[in-house]
Amino acid sequence: MAQGLRLNRLGPRSLLLAVALAAAVPAGAGAATPAAKSHGPLSPLLAKLAEPVVAAKGSAAQADAVGVPRSGPAALLRDGRRLVVSVRLGGDPAAALTDLRARGAEIVSADAAQQTATLAVAPEELSAVAAVPDVRAVWEQREPIVYGVGEGICEGGAVVSEGLWQLRVAQAREAFGLRGTGDTVGVLSDSYNRDKGAATSAASDVASGDLPGTANPCTGQQLPVSVLAEGPAGGDDEGRAMLQIVHDLAPEAQLAFATAFTSEESFAKNIERLARPTSAGGAGAKVIVDDVAWFEEPFFQDGPIAAAVNKVTSEGVSYLSAAGNDNLFDHEGHEIASWEAPEFRDAGTCPSAVGLTETHCMDFDPGPGTDDTYWIAVEPESTLTLDLQWAEPWFGVESDLDAFLLDSSGQVLAESTRNNISGGKPVELVSWENESPSETAVVRLAVNRCFATCNPAASLTAQPRLKFALLENGGGVDEVEYPVSSGGDVVGPTIFGHAGSAAAISVGAVRFNTESAPEKYSSRGPVRHEFAPVAGSSPAPKLGSPEIIQKPDFVATDCGGTTFFAFLSGGKWRFCGTSAAAPHAAAAAALLLERNPSLAPEEVRSQLSDTARSVGSFGAEAVGAGLLDANAALQAIVPGNAGNQGGINPAPIEVLPDTQAPTAESVPAPGPTHKHVGSVAPNTKILRHPPKLLRTDLSRARVFFRFGSSQRGATFLCKVDRSAFRACRARFVRRLPTGGHVLKVKARGAEGLTDPTPAAFRFRIVPS
Repeated sequence: MAQGLRLNRLGPRSLLLAVALAAAVPAGAGAATPAAKSHGPLSPLLAKLAEPVVAAKGSAAQADAVGVPRSGPAALLRDGRRLVVSVRLGGDPAAALTDLRARGAEIVSADAAQQTATLAVAPEELSAVAAVPDVRAVWEQREPIVYGVGEGICEGGAVVSEGLWQLRVAQAREAFGLRGTGDTVGVLSDSYNRDKGAATSAASDVASGDLPGTANPCTGQQLPVSVLAEGPAGGDDEGRAMLQIVHDLAPEAQLAFATAFTSEESFAKNIERLARPTSAGGAGAKVIVDDVAWFEEPFFQDGPIAAAVNKVTSEGVSYLSAAGNDNLFDHEGHEIASWEAPEFRDAGTCPSAVGLTETHCMDFDPGPGTDDTYWIAVEPESTLTLDLQWAEPWFGVESDLDAFLLDSSGQVLAESTRNNISGGKPVELVSWENESPSETAVVRLAVNRCFATCNPAASLTAQPRLKFALLENGGGVDEVEYPVSSGGDVVGPTIFGHAGSAAAISVGAVRFNTESAPEKYSSRGPVRHEFAPVAGSSPAPKLGSPEIIQKPDFVATDCGGTTFFAFLSGGKWRFCGTSAAAPHAAAAAALLLERNPSLAPEEVRSQLSDTARSVGSFGAEAVGAGLLDANAALQAIVPGNAGNQGGINPAPIEVLPDTQAPTAESVPAPGPTHKHVGSVAPNTKILRHPPKLLRTDLSRARVFFRFGSSQRGATFLCKVDRSAFRACRARFVRRLPTGGHVLKVKARGAEGLTDPTPAAFRFRIVPS
């Protein structure tokens, strides 16, 4: 059985408390009928407060009537007796604001980015506000939280990860009133509540507010974690730590857990089970995150776990995965965690200790010389774990490669010599421990191609592309023989398996107290696929051309605080690694879906990627699109009931203080531009684009553009095919179906004037 590799550095839809929303029943009437207001602009809570019998009560009685705290965090935000509410405006915003004032509402502000306004409204005037023709939705505002580690028990519990602030989730939640309500986030890891030696248990985490459950003291956080499949005995409860992080950032999201540690097949089935509706025995998760990789997951194609990821994402689930903690640096700063050659180069020799029939070892020298071993320096008391794979499809393996680790005298320390032809998988896994407490050990890797007498079933001529990764969880190897890419050989990338799937969102790590660099151990990309996904027991076809998948997608916080995991530092338990970064991103995805439940998985990815901010000068292979920014991502979408199918906010309005009378001139009409007299329109450039003919073996292909402008500080509006122009970033990434496409982009200058002649690029995606 393969071993699970946990990716940590050191080793609901929440159910709101029930609120009665039945309509008032006139005297002598029979059974109540559903209140029509629950289907109108007013939120259910405001519809209840608007009922005359409730509106006439005092503020404390009103809070009791709708089941919210009377004061403090999550209490209704008020201006004296009036409620502070948000409205979504459509049609003519200027006319709507005038009409709202006429009906007794005070305009606190209007939001330029979201086409919303904040009002102060007496409860008895709520119905009149909702009746304004251009008011699409009205929802309540809650008392904000003073966010601080260990403070605000109803905002994640006694210990809150610093990712709440680094990723600007606290700012986003305050701005939009989001808490994850209505979303279910599923987590896959080792175990949930198995570690009897942990500093806390699941029950105590619930009592302290760090997990949802019946004993949680906070409104809207009483539904327990749904544990569909607990992990094996002796688990470290890393899954519980991940759930704490999600709860910190989305405290009213419903949480579910299933183990990923039983087998690859079980892992895949549990992915599908978490996504399955609750009526069918699942959790109904719309966001799923994991932090586990199995050593045998393929490097060069999607395996069974990735196939499950592909399935649930096609059904509308956003899937996130830890990128891995396998990056390594040598003393000169080279990233050395993997080595890859474009083909097997036969040295014609092997070290004598390998065996008499093994005489066709890999030549690791990319130049004219010959080198039948590759040396690796293993640090004291460290274990070397080397995963060797080659580019042949599962169940269609033609080459039988064997891996040997030799000591300085040429003796075999460890070996992996499976019959890959009968086993059907192009993988060898070899490991060895340096037990010395003080001396670095230099070992040499030999890779033999076994055929003829060695294995008559193997191909006599196959010379596949091959790669090995040093899966060291961030340390243990500090020098290798070939530390730099050369002659077609590639050194460095270690993201693999389902984390490298095009459907998954792969998340790297940035420490909570810096934004200048990713964690050194955060795995690098990209990923190279040569074959279609594994499907059944037949070999998948070779792709017409290799698919290069840019990974990670972005980075998020690690080493934030938890109640028990994984190590104590300064009196606080710190959870480091991409295992911690991924659930931070999953919580952000849940908040996006709370704001707009109609977002497709690719739109969730795009929103999080397109709004990420840069991390120093690091490139996409290290940080993807950059550091996740939840506030920016949420600023870029509108609520799901606003009628904008693309999810991007098309029309800003200006901030209007209550003393300014709104006019048609002061509040621009909906549209992509706002012209100013005397301004100069910018020019738009497409700096990078895909080929005009792009081939793919899949139903969709990922395309990447980069835009520029003649004016500094310009923003961009993009249009793909027949869609409307929508706000986009200078780095534009989408997955598009086969067929002809045209992208148009226009720059908007800092003064608001837009390029009248958009730049355009036409291209076609065709099956390979």
